[in-house]
Amino acid sequence: NFSEYLPWPTGPKLKRFTDAANEQLDNLADVLAGEGVIVRRPDKSLIQMNTKTSSPDWRMLNQYCVVCPRDVVMTIGNEIVEATMSKRSRFWEFRPFRPLIRDYFDRDPRAQWTAAPKPLMRDESYNLDFWKVTEEERCKRMVDDYWYCTGESEVFFDAADCNLIGDIMFVQHSMTTNVSGIRWLKRHFEPKGIEVRALHFPYDLYPSHMDCTFVSVRPGLMLTNPDRPPVPDEVKIFKQNDWRLIDVPRYSEREEHPVFCQSSRWLSMNVLSISPEKIIVEEGEVAMVKFLEEQGFDVIPVPFRSVFEFGGSLHCSTWDIRRAGGKRCFFSEREGCAADVGLDRVISRSIGQNIGSYANGKGG
Repeated sequence: NFSEYLPWPTGPKLKRFTDAANEQLDNLADVLAGEGVIVRRPDKSLIQMNTKTSSPDWRMLNQYCVVCPRDVVMTIGNEIVEATMSKRSRFWEFRPFRPLIRDYFDRDPRAQWTAAPKPLMRDESYNLDFWKVTEEERCKRMVDDYWYCTGESEVFFDAADCNLIGDIMFVQHSMTTNVSGIRWLKRHFEPKGIEVRALHFPYDLYPSHMDCTFVSVRPGLMLTNPDRPPVPDEVKIFKQNDWRLIDVPRYSEREEHPVFCQSSRWLSMNVLSISPEKIIVEEGEVAMVKFLEEQGFDVIPVPFRSVFEFGGSLHCSTWDIRRAGGKRCFFSEREGCAADVGLDRVISRSIGQNIGSYANGKGG
């Protein structure tokens, strides 16, 4: 990867890169519209990523991007939920989507709109030692102890760490979603009939978002990452209910990622299901196209590699507002797997944590 030998760029992206990415995003919108999907776009007047931002606790010279609504917001039943986010550069990323959310809220009297608690993102909100230890020690603690850069004094979660399958939401504990975030999601959704379960992928070093690791593409079929196997007892519920967990082929190396792409080569897995029979895949991922065709899918390949530099691929770049059908149960067999073992093994690190003068169990 050439980016290993080049200084990281600052300032606005070059126009030729943004133009190429926008062309491919526009093409995806056309493809979806051709499949009968109503496509709506974020409000361009609220996209100001080169603007300095701040809070009483921190300052940022610029923001991230608006390519990945999947990270920022999710629809669960008739409720739209804005994620807390976990990076300061993404604190305001909800802004271009607010007019859309308000429009859905006004047009549907059943619509609910929830903005999860915005974190303060103070220095104490993070494990500052994470980047100070050696890489060997850091990787060992991530694999053995699920130790990440986010602390537990605040609620952190990105929406792309959540995967709703019927009446269960599976949430990845990661660099962007902490245990406190999973506890908040559990307490918020379980009274509404949505069970929440935590998942870990210990060999995913620097885990961030689940849609390049563990991807449900239709009822009964889960795509798994051969480099990032899940913890067996945490996914026992899938096997108990006759789901097929299938490793995908390795990503294509025929085409290099954009030089300054920050995402994994496993964006090959970041596919977009239109229906249980039809799926969209980045056109350069030839092995993935063939693999999904062998699973019985009608595959639509589209060019999307120019978008990678801006944070993600097809799944990242979309947010499902409404799909046909209602809530279903895909996990009726619970014998021996009723407990949320993923959360049980880490919950103690979150309970009693707080921030400011309430930190370490102190009063105000």
